[in-house]
Amino acid sequence: MLTLRATWMRGGTSKCWLFNAVDVDPLVAQAGGVDALLISAFGSGDPRQLDGVGGGSSTTSKAAIVRRSAADGIDVDYLFAQVAIGDRRVEWGSNCGNCATAIGLYALQSGLAAVDDAVTTVRMRNQNTGAVLIAEIATPGGAIPTEGNAPVPGTNALGVPVGLSFTGLSTGTLLPTGNAVDHVTAAGQSHAATMVIAGAPAALFDAADLGLTGAEDNGVIAEHLPLLVALRQESSLRMGLSKQGDPISHAIPKVGIVGAPRDYRTTAGDAVGADEYDVSVRMLSMLAPHPAIGLTSAVAVAAASTIADGVVARALRGSTPDLLRLGTPAGVLHVDLNRAADGTLESATLHRAARRIAIAELFVTAPALVAAGA
Repeated sequence: MLTLRATWMRGGTSKCWLFNAVDVDPLVAQAGGVDALLISAFGSGDPRQLDGVGGGSSTTSKAAIVRRSAADGIDVDYLFAQVAIGDRRVEWGSNCGNCATAIGLYALQSGLAAVDDAVTTVRMRNQNTGAVLIAEIATPGGAIPTEGNAPVPGTNALGVPVGLSFTGLSTGTLLPTGNAVDHVTAAGQSHAATMVIAGAPAALFDAADLGLTGAEDNGVIAEHLPLLVALRQESSLRMGLSKQGDPISHAIPKVGIVGAPRDYRTTAGDAVGADEYDVSVRMLSMLAPHPAIGLTSAVAVAAASTIADGVVARALRGSTPDLLRLGTPAGVLHVDLNRAADGTLESATLHRAARRIAIAELFVTAPALVAAGA
């Protein structure tokens, strides 16, 4: 039996198990690889992850391995893992903004980043994608917060306020296909999409092409799951994220639908008026509708909103707000768009909350390790 130290944290609307690399690195060889270590710790292979710490949903089966960075201008590096639930596998191809929110606070609470006497800025590099994120946390008098009263849509739990910025959005290839709109065929029909790489690779489809508005509840979105999964697979090929015959990834690209604002009710039953937000968004998370929206997906939507004639821009009906309000199943999420003098999007900032839930020792059993190695 191996003993793995871990910290359990809530970041935004996700729960993440965070591991210091100094605790993980010595165990990898004994476990048969880091995938096997996480699969066993989370209890994957069972739909409830009953024999591990996974929560049985895509938003609660997440992990990150964090280490102090050796790179100039970066405080911590982290590898994000989306741990599958019913399957014994780990997806390493993406990032998670909610977990990054938690990592910013974790870096302070675990001594991986120096603390300022007013506001501490933690620069984090996601090693999966190379993206650099900046977390800003108030630390008056050098005090590291353990609790706060900041809310986020999608949960009534409060936490330490964290400003999370995704940087470098003006560099690289925003449009991997070179087109503002691509037409993807699935189930014998063509569907208009804007494909972007910002925050995370994402394929955003016009809700009207699916016979939807984009403001439906997740029960309706779930009925279209087979089509959305097929569209993700075809989009992955178009975006150069995979080749024919590659194993199918359910993590990237992120896939969702967008539409013009209209009145709807959140999953909690709260009424949201069409005048309270700018564009409706419904995303998938692995193989289920996302209960809110992942932050990397929110950044992708924000970046896509700046593409003239793209699917998101059409839903905005000509407006180009610097504060983009996304209507999600959980409520309205605000994204601050920070532009250069020429109007190019440089970064996007979201206001989130995080809280440390527990520090634990996870016991990874020998039988689980043998099964994973087999």
